[in-house]
Amino acid sequence: MWEQKSFQTEDNHSGTLYLVPTPIGNLDDITFRALDVLKKADILAAEDTRHTMKLCTHFDIHVPMVSYHEHNKKTSGEKLIADLEAGKNVALVTDAGTPGISDPGSDLAAECAARQINVVPLPGPNAAITSLIASALPTDHFLFYGFLPRQKKERDQALQSLSELSFTLIFYESPHRVSGTLEDLKKFFGNRRVSVSRELTKRYETFVRGTVEEVIAFLDQGEPPKGEFCLIVEGSSEERKQPEDLWWASLGVSAHVDYYVNTRGMTLKEAIKQAAVDRSVPKREVYRIYHQIDES
Repeated sequence: MWEQKSFQTEDNHSGTLYLVPTPIGNLDDITFRALDVLKKADILAAEDTRHTMKLCTHFDIHVPMVSYHEHNKKTSGEKLIADLEAGKNVALVTDAGTPGISDPGSDLAAECAARQINVVPLPGPNAAITSLIASALPTDHFLFYGFLPRQKKERDQALQSLSELSFTLIFYESPHRVSGTLEDLKKFFGNRRVSVSRELTKRYETFVRGTVEEVIAFLDQGEPPKGEFCLIVEGSSEERKQPEDLWWASLGVSAHVDYYVNTRGMTLKEAIKQAAVDRSVPKREVYRIYHQIDES
């Protein structure tokens, strides 16, 4: 256990990792505090140094910059940790938005916390929350999922597990996959209400609100999608099904597992896990019954 006191003087010779959100489009959205931290940092760690250089040029920021992204996070992260332990302050930024959300900034923050190096987050721009509050969908409870898996098997499993959740869901998607993702949502979620946003805070900021089918039809009629997308999806409104209404109700545990193996192509491990989820019982209980393990 370690209690971090971010702004109290302590006998801590390490520097501080600052997580600094940057504008997702409109440069006026940067905060005074973010600019102050960026200008005073010893090192600026950026996802794409070329992209961040434009921001620095605009705001007259002159700080040594290094790259830190998904493909070099191990080697670059080790160097940044060494700098922090040597007493230097590091400001971490992503290309746009809040570092640590769908990027490796979370890995660096976790490593710093494990070494008792202060991690100080700044509030600021975030595409998920910005899209959510303008979606006209419920905001009292929501789940941020981010990017869905690319492989069909993992993608289908993820969507199946999310399909019964009753709260609003938030996904990120690239322009060349957004139409396919909407088709997958229709397949697993039905024709729910959605809000699809793109180019947030920029000149061509767009929101498309409607049912999944309506949004699919709208995108099919227009130009090929451009810009990064955020999908806000209505949660399930179905009452929790009673056991007699479920497709597997007539199956024993072993037959339930075999169904996933024989018809869905799952491994035995995956099938046991999914059957446990369906039945809302511990995985070890399904494993025990399937393998006929007597615990008496």
